[in-house]
Parts: sequence; C-alpha cells; structure tokens
Amino acid sequence: MSKFTAACIQNNAKNNIADNLPIVRDLVRQAAGLKADFIALPECVSLLEPDNAALRAKVPAERDHPFIPMYQEEARQSGAWILGGTLAIKIKDSTGEDKIANRLYLFNPKGQITATYDKIHMFDVDLGGGESYKESATYAPGDQAVIAELPWGNLGLSICYDIRFAYLYRALAQAGAAILCAPAAFTKITGEAHWHILQRARAIETGCFMISPGLCGVHAGGRETYGHSVIINPWGDVLADGGTAEGIITAEIDLTEVTAARQKIPALSHDREFELKTPDSAADQVA
Repeated sequence: MSKFTAACIQNNAKNNIADNLPIVRDLVRQAAGLKADFIALPECVSLLEPDNAALRAKVPAERDHPFIPMYQEEARQSGAWILGGTLAIKIKDSTGEDKIANRLYLFNPKGQITATYDKIHMFDVDLGGGESYKESATYAPGDQAVIAELPWGNLGLSICYDIRFAYLYRALAQAGAAILCAPAAFTKITGEAHWHILQRARAIETGCFMISPGLCGVHAGGRETYGHSVIINPWGDVLADGGTAEGIITAEIDLTEVTAARQKIPALSHDREFELKTPDSAADQVA
C-alpha cells in the first residue's frame, strides 16, 4: 500500500483554546469528508498568544488539554491518522523550572497517541522593524529527533523553525523517513522570503514528500502568519498550496515517487568524510 490522500488544515488561531477548538474540530471533519487518510494541522493550532505572561497562564498540563481528547475522538470517528499540530504543554525543564513544551502529536485511527515530538530549534530572532521573538525564554527545546510509523511509510517529525536546519532532515531521511512534516506558524516576513524555497529544498535534498500545514492571517497583538500550507513531492514539485485564507488542501501521495527520486539522485548515500580547512589551520600548516 503505497498511496494515500494527505490533507493540510490551515487556520487562523486565536489567543484562547476554547475559541479555537470548535473551529479546528469542524475543519478536521471537513478534511475527513474529503476522504483524507492523513490530516495534518499547524504549529500553535490551539493557541497563539503573543504575550508571554498571558501564555503561561493559559497553557494547561498535557492531561488537561482539551484538544487531545477531541483529536482522539475525531480520529476514531474518521478512521484517519491525525497529526494534531503543536500544542503548548506545561512542563518542568531539567532544572525544575516551569517551562512550556511546543509538542507535536500523532494520533492513529484508534485515537491512540503513537508519537510526540518537542520542537528542537528555538526561534530566537530579530527581524527588524520592531518584530522580534525569543522562544527560548518561554519554551524548553526538545532534544530528540523522531520518526513515526504510518501504514504507508515512515514519517519524520519537525516543527516550523526546524526547517532551516537541513542536517535534521537528512538524518531523518537516512534513518528511514519517506515523508517529512514541518507544521508551522511562519511569520509573514520570513514566509514571503523563504517558506517555499526551504520546503522545496528539504524535499529535494532528501527525496521525501513534505507535508507542512501553516497558520494564516492576523492574530492577537497584530502578529501575522504566512499561511501557504504546502504538500510537495520528492522532486520538489508543489502539489498543493493553501494560499493565505483558512481552509484545507489535499493531494495524493504515492510513495513509489520516493524510490524513483532517490534512484535518479542517490545523494543520501553519497556522504563523504572531509577535513575542514580554515584560514587559521592553513596558517598553522605554513608555519
């Protein structure tokens, strides 16, 4: 069984979990109505709160997050696999400090959580014009890359800013992933400049399908996300693009394309060890 229908849900997350839940549930049901076998949702799907103090007050512990039982029920009712976007979960870090995990969840058609992944790379950037972010002040970074098993092939998990770190995706592909995902809440500024390029590059480099849902629109505090959820094949072709409005995109995934792309360009098996020569090391050799 090499073929399945993938869907990406694109929503405009509000800064209240209770407001987002019925909207997301309805979109999941619409995707199931489109006969999607695999339904993927964006980063921060349940809550986009730009104020750190307010965010800390609103984030629940994992056992109390209402999106988890909702996804479990929708997976059982639809028979689909659901990649439930990322949920902000209250945790304690290794030092005992209260932090938040930006955690991605995968649910099977029985409603069971079969994999989770905590975002590894923190979005600590200054984009200019007064727009800056420091995720590490609030979130605890993950330290484990994760591959999950689907009926059609292995899925490599990642989140948003991870997309800029090509070594992560190469490691996932070399460890057996044929499908990669990067649910995101990409800013409008960086999305316009880099989103499609990065998504296509990761697909081409690894010979994998990319399935990357994104938030869209203007959110609380004036933050604007890029949207443009994408499904991309291993040759780098964009099979579906969500544009800038809320909605659903779908595409048929045929994993024989992974084999075909990797046979044409077997770059994953062409790694070579090398020595890095810097100006300092060159000077040392001369001396």
